[in-house]
Amino acid sequence: MLTPEQLSDAIEVVYEAGWTDGLPVVPPTRPLVQRFLAYVERHPDEPVGEIPPLGGRATIEKIAINAVMAGCKPEYFPVVIAAIDALLQPRFNLRAVQCSTHIATPLVIVSGPIVRQLGLNYGNNCFGQGTRANATIGRAVKLVLTNVGGALPGEADKATFGHPGKYTYCVAENDEANPWAPLHVDYGYAPTDSVVTVHPSEAPHNLNNHGADNPRDLLLTFADSMAILCCNNIHVMGDVFLVLGPEHAHIIANAGWSKNDVRLFLWEHARQPVRLLKLGGVHGRNLHRNNLWPRWVDRDDDDFMVPLVRRPEDIHVMVAGGPGRHSVYLPGWGSRVTAARINV
Repeated sequence: MLTPEQLSDAIEVVYEAGWTDGLPVVPPTRPLVQRFLAYVERHPDEPVGEIPPLGGRATIEKIAINAVMAGCKPEYFPVVIAAIDALLQPRFNLRAVQCSTHIATPLVIVSGPIVRQLGLNYGNNCFGQGTRANATIGRAVKLVLTNVGGALPGEADKATFGHPGKYTYCVAENDEANPWAPLHVDYGYAPTDSVVTVHPSEAPHNLNNHGADNPRDLLLTFADSMAILCCNNIHVMGDVFLVLGPEHAHIIANAGWSKNDVRLFLWEHARQPVRLLKLGGVHGRNLHRNNLWPRWVDRDDDDFMVPLVRRPEDIHVMVAGGPGRHSVYLPGWGSRVTAARINV
C-alpha cells in the first residue's frame, strides 16, 4: 500500500515519463497489474498486435498496465482487450485514424449482457461523465493507442483540433429501450454474445426533433443534418452511426419501420448536389480526381445528388440515451466499423 506521499510521487513519475493523457493516473503497481492478468488467465507476454503508427507491441500485460492507469476494475479488462482486437482489424485503418489531421477518434460501443453486468451507462447522459465503466474503459483504450502505439499529440497524432472523446469515448447500447435486434446481432453475433464495436467517430452531433410524430418527417430532418457539406463521409464515404434516442426509436418502430428501412430512407435522402460539393470539402472543384465515390456518381452533372455513404448498410443504427426527443449523429473518418466478441 502506497502512502499518500508515495502515491503523489508515483503520479508525478508517470507525468514525467509521458504516459498520461494529461490527467492523473492510477500508478500501475505490480499487485494491481497481477489482478488484471489473473482475471483473464492469459499469459502476460501474449501478443495482441502491433499498435500503429509506431508499431508498439501490445501484449496482455501492457494492455493491463494501461487499464490500471485508466482506473478500470479487473472485470472491465476483457472489454478493453476486445476493443483493441477490433481496432486492429485492417478494415478499421487504425494507422490513418491515429495520424490524421481530422477530428475523429475511436469510439467504443458495448452491447450484450455484459452491459448490465458491468454497470455501463446506456441511458441518460450516456456520452457524458459520471460512470466509471464507460469513463475508464474508453480511457484505457486511448492510453494503449497513445502509450503503446506512439500517437502523441503534435507528433504522430496530427489532429488539427481533436475532441474531448480523445480522453475517453465509450458508450453502451440501450437494449431495454431497443424495439429492434441489438447492434451486435446486425453483425452476425448471437443475442447472448457480448460484443465491442469500434467506430472512428467525430464528437456527437445532436439531432433535436420534438415535433415529428412519424418516421418520414423525423428522418427527413435527420437526413438534412447528416449530409453536411464539409463532412468527411460525403467526400470519402466510409461508415457513419445514427444513435436513436428511445423516444425517436419508438416513433419509427411503432409505425412498422425496421432498422433497414431507416438505413434505406437515409441513404436515399442524405445527399448533396455535385454543385455544392464543388465549393470545398476534401477535393474542392477537382471532383474528377475523387476515386472514392461509386462509379455511378456523375461528377460532370451539377445536379447529381451524391449520397452520404456508398451503401445503405454503411449507415449503422443503434439505440441509446434516456428520455427526451433527441438522437445523435456520429460522422466517421472514412474507414469501416469493426467488432469483436468479448471473452468472459
